[in-house]
Amino acid sequence: MHLTVHFRRVFFCSLILALLVGCATDNGQVVTVVTVTDETLSDLKAEDLEQIEQIKKTSRTKEIDNGLGNVIESTQHFSVADYVRKHPEAAGQGGKDYMVGGYDVLNIVVYEEEDLSRKAVRVSADGYISFPLIGRLEVAGMTTDGIGLLIARKLAHGQYLLDAHVSVLVAEYNSKKVLVLGAVNNPGSYSLRAQEKVLDGLSKAGGVESDGDQGRAGKRGMIIRTENANTPQERKIVINLDLQGLLQGRDQVSNIFLVDQDVVYIPTAEHFFIIGEVKNPGSYQIIDDEITLVEGIGMAGGFTPVAARNKTRVIRVEDGVEKIFEIKVDAITDAGRKNLDLTILPNDVIVVPESFF
Repeated sequence: MHLTVHFRRVFFCSLILALLVGCATDNGQVVTVVTVTDETLSDLKAEDLEQIEQIKKTSRTKEIDNGLGNVIESTQHFSVADYVRKHPEAAGQGGKDYMVGGYDVLNIVVYEEEDLSRKAVRVSADGYISFPLIGRLEVAGMTTDGIGLLIARKLAHGQYLLDAHVSVLVAEYNSKKVLVLGAVNNPGSYSLRAQEKVLDGLSKAGGVESDGDQGRAGKRGMIIRTENANTPQERKIVINLDLQGLLQGRDQVSNIFLVDQDVVYIPTAEHFFIIGEVKNPGSYQIIDDEITLVEGIGMAGGFTPVAARNKTRVIRVEDGVEKIFEIKVDAITDAGRKNLDLTILPNDVIVVPESFF
């Protein structure tokens, strides 16, 4: 009796071991990484090879044109939640009052003496204005309320006007700028007013692109922020935003206040490419957080009747090194083994060659 139980245990253990070994073997056969040589893609059509080179060239050009690439890669990243925890004022209800700076234009009203009122008073580059009876006043870094109190105090000190009520308004905001770049309708530099947020910056740039020359906007956005500007401690950080959540009203936390020298960058949507024997070859947006090879082929309408399904390849560049993944798609789909499917990354090129039999 005990011997029979022992043999059963041995049999089942052997069976499980065989299945595990079989799975490992299948995995090795389903997805294979090969070294790129002149022979690697020798079975492809000339037009397919030409298209692959064009895709590579276009991707390299985009990387070169995007001067922010190196900054983004080499800079410390924060989520909005992490940033707001360290800087709660960035999401506060009131925000900070506007600080006047060089090149701003002010309207100044002295209620007790209209002759002293002035319109279009330009702040000099070094932060000064000239005002009747008082002369030059340094106003850079002050709020409009602070400037009004300063003028009233100076008038009283000179015995010109006691207890004056002075109102100061910014007529033109020129001292602080934000850049809005990437997949927006009108990228460029924009003046920053008091208490303006990310959505205000995007609105000034005409909103994000849905389609067009800049490319469709992706799911993410970012702010490249300069901390401690013009000091030895100056540094840049990147704050990552849930762009679609922000635009659709699901994530108002990402709508933080903008500050001088911010760069609001909206990357274009990430894409992969599929060429060869599929019904609708072309470029496809990676909509979900993760997409697999089989799903990508489905997005392209599936294989054509002459496709060499089990010679499907994915061309990928990682850390400057080109790799080619060879995938036997039938081994994934026929057995329903989704766990062996390959995850597609941005800029991957899926190549489906033609069968020659």
